[in-house]
Amino acid sequence: MPKVKLLTFGVSRHVTRFQSSLMTDQYQRYALYYAPEPQSALGQFGNAWLGRDPETGNQLARPSVAGLTEAEIVAATTSPSRYGFHGTLKPPFALPSGMDRGGLEEAVSRLCKTIAPVACGHLVLKAIGRFLALVPTEPVAELADLAATLVRELDDFRQPEDEAAMNKRRASGLTDRQEAYLVRWGYPYVMEEFRFHLTLTNKLSDDQIDPFKTALSGLVAPLCQEPFSVREVCLFGDPGDQKPFRLLKRFPLAG
Repeated sequence: MPKVKLLTFGVSRHVTRFQSSLMTDQYQRYALYYAPEPQSALGQFGNAWLGRDPETGNQLARPSVAGLTEAEIVAATTSPSRYGFHGTLKPPFALPSGMDRGGLEEAVSRLCKTIAPVACGHLVLKAIGRFLALVPTEPVAELADLAATLVRELDDFRQPEDEAAMNKRRASGLTDRQEAYLVRWGYPYVMEEFRFHLTLTNKLSDDQIDPFKTALSGLVAPLCQEPFSVREVCLFGDPGDQKPFRLLKRFPLAG
């Protein structure tokens, strides 16, 4: 089978044309997320709450929650369910011309081998604006450093955002620093603006926030007693057309 020599992220490699085509055609965008192991208590909760395992694509039964119907849970989780239970580290990006998934995976693997696992404080349930999320408590500086490193060191794999996409971000109102990050990194909430969170709901109405927070408090209480850690970075793929993201590969942090 013929081979093509490619240079990506400063390293030469050989990838067959067949392998390369398999890896580049399926997904419109990629992202680097934290996702708990599916058999962990956090993974079982998050995947069930959102009704889907992003690694297998299997639909899951929603939990029985006092005070909420299944229909209410489904309606309030449409957006995070599409993305899968995760915490963003490097937000979604399209690959530029000349880059492929194989090269991206190789670069992520190489980088993760230089980064140590990250330990934070315990998780807390928190309202961020109008949506609910699990958020780690201090110390979180190393987690922010991990995200910044992924954004910065893998930026060559990001196709620059067009003006229309950036204007959508600007519509919500950005600070000068957020605007600068949008232009430089394609997303306003990176570097010092980064706030790690595990999203649990869509934006909720005023009369939904308290009932959902009350209902979720009991579910997440056992998950909020132990320190939170990030030991892997996960590559997710977005097939486009509002289809669900898929968890494609896990990369251990082994530095």
